[in-house]
Amino acid sequence: MAGPGDHEILHPEIVLGFHGLCLVKPVHDDDWYMGSLYDDGSIDCWTAYDDLYEALRGL
Repeated sequence: MAGPGDHEILHPEIVLGFHGLCLVKPVHDDDWYMGSLYDDGSIDCWTAYDDLYEALRGL
């Protein structure tokens, strides 16, 4: 189980980028995650949403 400060690797099925922010839909997971999209292609996610609609509203 990951705790605060631990990193969990997500395997993205879909990544939607929006000027430095992104929404990520992992493989085999119905949740969407919001995070920062960096120039090197790495992503730092901090919030999970139940569906794409809620994730888009969170932007």
